[in-house]
Amino acid sequence: MKKDLLAISDLTPKDIENILTRSATLKKLLEQGKPHQTLKGKSLGMIFEKASTRTRVSFEVGMFQLGGQALFLSQNDLQIGRGEPIADTARTLSRYLDGIMIRTFAQKTIEELARFASIPVINGLTDAHHPCQALADLLTIQEKKKKLKGLTLAYVGDGNNVANSLIQACVKVGMHFAIASPRGYELDGAIMRQAKAEGKQTNAEVLVTNDPLQAVRNADVVYTDVWASMGQEAEHTKRMKAFKGYAVDAKLMKSARKGAIVMHCLPAHRNEEIAAEVIDGPQSVIFDQAENRLHVQKAVLDMLLG
Repeated sequence: MKKDLLAISDLTPKDIENILTRSATLKKLLEQGKPHQTLKGKSLGMIFEKASTRTRVSFEVGMFQLGGQALFLSQNDLQIGRGEPIADTARTLSRYLDGIMIRTFAQKTIEELARFASIPVINGLTDAHHPCQALADLLTIQEKKKKLKGLTLAYVGDGNNVANSLIQACVKVGMHFAIASPRGYELDGAIMRQAKAEGKQTNAEVLVTNDPLQAVRNADVVYTDVWASMGQEAEHTKRMKAFKGYAVDAKLMKSARKGAIVMHCLPAHRNEEIAAEVIDGPQSVIFDQAENRLHVQKAVLDMLLG
């Protein structure tokens, strides 16, 4: 692995395999109550320019379980909020910490931080990518379906950061990927083209459509996310109109393969992007996903900081 995790594109298929294997091992050790303090004496700085539930708690608890410590740093706690250059912050924190996790808006922010930091930098979420979520999703699918290669994941909704990371992750492990989005809210074109090219090497097919039924047909996994992500609240009314007909409900799920699982990265708006009967139904694995953020991120921390 590289010293940083900024996007799924930073990883090779072997890297992903190693992360998932290590995640499963650490999860089993935790369940058995066996100590696994591989990062004893290590410190992780956690920079948050965006609010968080799962990211903060899972990274902080993960570092604790690995024997290290995590420091929560909001933009109000750092001189970044007062105009200090990111480069200077990166160089300074590198003298104190063993790693940095950042949850921010622009991908260029994390890329600059990584360029000047001499310690590993982990993407906890940007507007462009959410690699830790995609890795946790792969672990969850592998647990439920006992394999990844050859399965089909259908994503219905906004072509956002989660979708970007999911398509990159799926094609690397040989999973077919289908996405249905309204016109004007499609997946990033460059990422889509890159994924299609990489999919040819792993026999993973990519389908991009505006028709949810076409995307979900015979899918093994049906995935959705909020229609208005953090920072897009002002567009809520406009997006509600644009995404009408893109809700994952019982009717849409009938097109998926029998035994298909339903995924959502949370937070969710019931009866908007996903029906309550679906997200709270027997096919839903959303809280397994949420839990697996802890195990996957522990693996990433162990492999980068250990």
